Amino acid sequence: MPGALFARILVAIDGSKYADRALDVAIDLANHYESELSVLAVAPVQAVFVSATEPWVPAEVPESETHAYREVIDQAVQRCQKAGVRSVTGICLEGVITDEIIGHVEKHPTDLLVLGSRGMSAAKRLLLGSVSDAVSHHVPCPVLIIRPRPD
Repeated sequence: MPGALFARILVAIDGSKYADRALDVAIDLANHYESELSVLAVAPVQAVFVSATEPWVPAEVPESETHAYREVIDQAVQRCQKAGVRSVTGICLEGVITDEIIGHVEKHPTDLLVLGSRGMSAAKRLLLGSVSDAVSHHVPCPVLIIRPRPD
């Protein structure tokens, strides 16, 4: 029965070619299952270092960065609409990327989360971290990680 398996799909994007591929897959799934599709981008918080004697002050995302992520969302929503997705919503959040994605899924249950993967080596994942890896271990829904095609 169409729509029963994945009635609500969330795709997290960041404007990269890996996220574009994840969006393509999410659009295809949303059309196939007649799903509601939410497109999420998170403008990352910039690290601010203060001395131990100073009170902690939360960092703000520079307006230019937030504006850029809102444009990514607007373009993705238009792309979804042109591709025939029946219901699409764009969401732009600010904060720590993994925390915001996990928090959003917890507050707004979804049937499937689609993420792109940069395909980093084990060493790079250790040093830089992996959003898709971290999120996949902490959300209460199935996660589809779209990996780069082999060369």
